[in-house]
Amino acid sequence: MTKIALITGASSGIGRATAKKMISLGYKIIITGRRIELLQSLISEIPNGNELILALNFDIRSQEDAKRALDRLPDGWKKIDVLINNAGLAAGADPIDKGCRDDWERMIDTNIKGLLYISQLVIPVMIERKSGHIINISSLAGHEVYANGNVYCASKHAVNAISKGMRIDLLQYGIKVSSVSPGMVETEFSIVRYHGDKEKADNVYKGLTPLSADDVADAIEFIVTRPTHVNVNDIILVPSAQASAVYNFRE
Repeated sequence: MTKIALITGASSGIGRATAKKMISLGYKIIITGRRIELLQSLISEIPNGNELILALNFDIRSQEDAKRALDRLPDGWKKIDVLINNAGLAAGADPIDKGCRDDWERMIDTNIKGLLYISQLVIPVMIERKSGHIINISSLAGHEVYANGNVYCASKHAVNAISKGMRIDLLQYGIKVSSVSPGMVETEFSIVRYHGDKEKADNVYKGLTPLSADDVADAIEFIVTRPTHVNVNDIILVPSAQASAVYNFRE
């Protein structure tokens, strides 16, 4: 039977690349996102996309919308084998005393609460089958803290703690829990962080070659293709020009 993967935040970037990767591995996929036109464009790019991909258009910050969307899954799509909690963002890069509360709430509601809402909806299906795999997309910022990263770093530290807690709580059910912690990846990430300021976003990657979304998708491929008895707890993935969240070498 064809396995099913659910990927949140699949409209662009890492989520979109991961969706294509999972299709190439033979999965049927459920993709979620706020921008329905981008979800539909992804379906149109895949041969037989309407048979292999199911798009759910909602904002994971809403527990009610998430539940409504998953409750309405057709019977043939309910048995989710792999959950990839990818949806996440950084908003703002201010010192803590000048931080924007709307930015704080947006990060906390998406990166932490949204991940929890989706996970709690999918986990019972995995427990019933005594199998499954949850992959949480964290960040190098979940391992280190840097200037003006305060709340974003805190949200990704939370993702790492939640991943460890999930791994312990779900161990008895044969459910694997992994995470991927990328460093600098050139996607929409910095444009979103700097509220659409493309010049600031471009400067983040100036003078070096960052990771691509496909690089992260390759790491996810490695995780999901391990034998049943092997679990990858976390992969920290950075460009070769990045030694830490702070130290980079730029030409």
